[in-house]
Amino acid sequence: MAYNRRDVAAFVENFSADCLIEDGAGRELMRGREAMRESYGKMFAASPDLHCRVVSRIVLDEYVLDEERVTGRAGIEGEGHVVAVYRVEEDQITHVRFLR
Repeated sequence: MAYNRRDVAAFVENFSADCLIEDGAGRELMRGREAMRESYGKMFAASPDLHCRVVSRIVLDEYVLDEERVTGRAGIEGEGHVVAVYRVEEDQITHVRFLR
């Protein structure tokens, strides 16, 4: 998993060039690979112990819902609990909504 290797180049290749990433309320967090490369690149560099574990996954047509547990993120104590809702089209993620 590119995320756990903190390989930003491989990680962003899973997303469409104009992928939209939102928070649970639908507020835009970032849009497009370049914004992702910058944001995740900084997080990966600052978080050498970053690790995401997928606890459960539901696949429904073009949607994938992952329950994730994240540890080692710089500035955040303990384990984070996230549900990520991904929309996948033609083998690329086009939209993400993070529920925290």
